Order: sequence, then structure tokens, then C-alpha cells
Amino acid sequence: MTQESPAQPLFLGEAGFSSQAPRIALPHLPPLALYIHIPWCVRKCPYCDFNSHTASPVLPEEEYVDALLADLDQDLAHVHGRELSSIFFGGGTPSLFSADALGRLLKGVEQRIRFASDIEITLEANPGTFEQAKFSAYRGLGINRLSIGIQSFQEEKLKALGRIHNGDEAIRAADMARQAGFDNFNLDLMHGLPDQSQDDALSDLRQAIALAPTHLSWYQLTLEPNTVFWNQPPTLPEDDILWDIQEAGQTLLAEHGYAQYEVSAYAQPDKPARHNLNYWSYGDFIGIGAGAHGKVSHPDGRIVRTWKTRLPKDYLNPDKAFKAGEKLVSLEEMPFDFLMNALRLTNGVAAELFPQRTGLSLDTLASARKQAEQRGLMDTDPTRLVASPQGQLFLNDLLHYFLI
Repeated sequence: MTQESPAQPLFLGEAGFSSQAPRIALPHLPPLALYIHIPWCVRKCPYCDFNSHTASPVLPEEEYVDALLADLDQDLAHVHGRELSSIFFGGGTPSLFSADALGRLLKGVEQRIRFASDIEITLEANPGTFEQAKFSAYRGLGINRLSIGIQSFQEEKLKALGRIHNGDEAIRAADMARQAGFDNFNLDLMHGLPDQSQDDALSDLRQAIALAPTHLSWYQLTLEPNTVFWNQPPTLPEDDILWDIQEAGQTLLAEHGYAQYEVSAYAQPDKPARHNLNYWSYGDFIGIGAGAHGKVSHPDGRIVRTWKTRLPKDYLNPDKAFKAGEKLVSLEEMPFDFLMNALRLTNGVAAELFPQRTGLSLDTLASARKQAEQRGLMDTDPTRLVASPQGQLFLNDLLHYFLI
């Protein structure tokens, strides 16, 4: 996912605190998740701006698992006695790794941090990497959720996106996921593809719905810097077509029981992605692996964002540090940092979550919140922080009010 930067800073200079103000101890630390980045792909897609690299014929599985566990050892101080509520294997294409490698990794993680009894463990996979025996073995490890990168079922669209699978493989992947024992899985699907019509987009969406995933990530293709598409942009649909696709697609999803709970996330009842909900509700997550990001809270009120060494060769180099940098979230930045996530949720969050997760008073938001409400961008319910339908359409404009 991407987050566009709001236009210019506003308002929070009136909030009544400064960077010199003392931090307030958090009453409770938020839930803790773990993100594990596996950076290799069979081939880099032209639209992809994630930290992914073309895989060599033989992946350094053993060395990388050793590095991941050593990286986690250095982050154990951030656990503060909590258990893991979720784990997400992202990439890259994590399903390129063998079940033996992932099993050793999960065993090592559990030896270091206690797992919740109902932990959600998600693995990203692409249809071109599906092997029945391999995915059954993944399920046997305790991985209980898949996120399958479909993007489209149409041959010409898949070729334009540089995908290595075809439409038939995409359909079979969902069936194979079920046969391997996964009753909870997400399909990743794009719209607004090169030369895509509304009929094309809705045909893809109908095919995805017919496969009955428990969750759908349905989002518009955007051109990101440092990608092939950015330097050689394809012809994308006009804005009016994009708008029609969005409206018709949301109606179709609702008709089939997929409730929108986030900007681009739709789920069957009780099946939202718990790992991502933790991100959006300002929970904590440790990030390990090349280029992984994390966000950790401390009992004294400090909130720190971290990022790891990006290139796999550097991450695997014992002479280089795993951590590339970290940033203390300042008191001035915290309202925007919190709301940038929380307001992505269709129903927002309970207002009381803001002081619980930041240590700041709700009064911190009062001036900016009032102005956003007056402009129809936020609901006026005092018990919740939630964007209005208009605010969801113009989320960057809404967030603009909460910048310093």
C-alpha cells in the first residue's frame, strides 16, 4: 500500500504541547505483531516499489533464517513480556522458501516470543509458486492464512503487469489453497490496469468472488517512483472510468457479503486481516528481514519507528548491522502518525484508543478535529475517530488538518 503525502502542514502548532513536553507513560502497551520480510521474487514486476529482488537459482535459505533469528534477538527488548498476536510473511515472494526453512524459522520465533493461542500467521504467495505438497506442509507448520497475489485473471493484463502466472493458474491457486487446508485466505486484485475497461475490471472481480476467498484486497494500480512503470508509464484508464469501476466494484462486493473495512480491504463476516488491523489501530510490530520496518512502543511513552538494512547481500553480511535506522515519533507528529492509520478504517477507531496508544489527551486533536468536522470530513460522534464518507474519498485532505 502507498500513502500520498498531504499538501502542507497545518494546525497542530495550536495543540498545546511542544517537543520539550514530558511524555506520559502508556497505561497499557498495544498488541504486538511480527513482520518477516523475504525479499526474493522469480521476477521483479514493473509496477512494484517494494523491496524485492530477482532470486538466484539457489536461495540462501539457511543463512537467511539464521540472520532473521539473530535480527529478532536484537529486537527482543521491545517485547516487554507481550505475546505475538499475528505474524505476516511478506515480500518479495515468501512462498519461494521451503517448508523446512519456514518451519525452522517459526520454531525459533516461538522459542523467543510466546504465541497467542489464536495467533494468525499469514504467508504471501503467488500462483506461479503453488505446489500442493509444499502448501500442505506450510499448513502443517501452523501457517493458517494465505495472501495470494492474483492481480488479474486476464492474460493480456497479466502480461502487461509482468506476472509469471496465467489466469488458469490463478484460479487453481485458490482451489489448491483449500485442498491444502487453508479455509482463510486473501486474494490480491488490482483495477485501473493498462487499457482496462469497466467490464474488464468487473469481470476480474466477479471471478475473484466466485472463488469465495474470505478476504479481498482490491485496489487501484498507481505509478510509483523507482519502478519501470514510473519511467515508462503505460496508458491507464481515464479518471471517469476509474470512478465508475470503483463505485460498481464496491456495490458488487457488498452484494456478495464482502464488507469494506479499510480503504482497499473487504472481508466476509469476522474475517478481516488481524495483522493489518493491528497496523491501522496503531498496534506495535517488530519488523525483521531485509528492508523490514517496525513500530514499537515503550512503557515510558516513547514510540519508535525502525527500519532494517535494505539489500539482501548487506543484510546477510555479518560485518553490517541489521538495523539501518530508527526515528523517535515526536509529540507533534504523533496525532498525524496515529490518524494516518486509524482513519483508513471505514469505521475508524474508538476515540479512547488515541490516549491509550499515544499517551496524549484527546484535547490534542480538538482544534483540528473541529475544523475537519465543520468541513464534513469527519463524523461528529464524540466516541469515535472516523472519517465521514466524504473524508474517506478525500483522505489526504482530511489528514492535512492533523499535520504540524
